Amino acid sequence: MNSDLRYPVGPEPAFEPITVATRQRYIDVIAELPTSVRAAVDGLSESQLDTPYRPGGWTVRQVVHHLADSHMHAYIRLKWALAEDAPTIKPYDERVWAELPDSAMDVEVSLGILDGVHARWVTLYRSMDERQFAREFTHQERGRLTLDYHLHIYAWHSRHHLAHVTDLRRREGW
Repeated sequence: MNSDLRYPVGPEPAFEPITVATRQRYIDVIAELPTSVRAAVDGLSESQLDTPYRPGGWTVRQVVHHLADSHMHAYIRLKWALAEDAPTIKPYDERVWAELPDSAMDVEVSLGILDGVHARWVTLYRSMDERQFAREFTHQERGRLTLDYHLHIYAWHSRHHLAHVTDLRRREGW
């Protein structure tokens, strides 16, 4: 466990070439996230959902809604990269999105989004071959990225934000 509350599973890891076994492990992390997030927020009160995971950080509620926002983007980016030749995708300001009024909604709304998006996302990932994982898209801030990198970063992203919630629960004794 990392002592930095911002990065409970460590900062974003450097990308290294992915093996078939690693790819499968990453897909499994993404497949399991909706169930894991549901378990992580199960039984939390409204007050607990509105508790920041760290001083100055997002609330548990905002983390859940962020996961839905981010993973909807990720799924669409995957589809663009599979359907178009190296498309340029638009980044978004996640901090601004986390402050919009829909981030105060019941977490069940975003848990439902995660269920659906992850089911479709994982279906695509599991259908892809080596050539497709090598396909690219261009991120305006990060440059040209492969779909292997996309898988790598979102497996980390899933573990990263899940740990925000589970570590807070552990620290608070919830």
